[in-house]
Amino acid sequence: QGPRVGEQAPDIVLKTREGTRVRLADLRGRAVVVNFWASWCTPCRTEIPDLMTVYREHADRGLAVLAVNLTDQERRDDIVRFVEGTGMPFPVLLDERGTIRQRYGLIAVPTTVFIDRSGVVRGIHPGPISRQALEDGLETILAPDPGR
Repeated sequence: QGPRVGEQAPDIVLKTREGTRVRLADLRGRAVVVNFWASWCTPCRTEIPDLMTVYREHADRGLAVLAVNLTDQERRDDIVRFVEGTGMPFPVLLDERGTIRQRYGLIAVPTTVFIDRSGVVRGIHPGPISRQALEDGLETILAPDPGR
């Protein structure tokens, strides 16, 4: 079982395909969308363009997106081809052993998790997410930063 809404998000420490180590805890102070995906997942392929669009629209408000690939369930070549084909502008993290997928209690692919600036889960959306549901989730985590 993964985190519940209102709980601290379990930390994520994974490498990108370039070998850079990315840690969720290092993004404290920013709103974060974590999207679990795989290249073989048709709904994942459909929602990535919306994720890219909202990332570009809200990056100046402190939005970070982490695309966690279910690397233990697919071939590296397929990941590379998909990422290069879409031009994903945010870190693509490789969950090579499925540990993060398990830590988050994934029940569907894709799954999108909304985490606020203090690291608290504000929304979990298992399955395909519509543009409207994505925007609604962003509003819960992009509220003005009280420290500004």
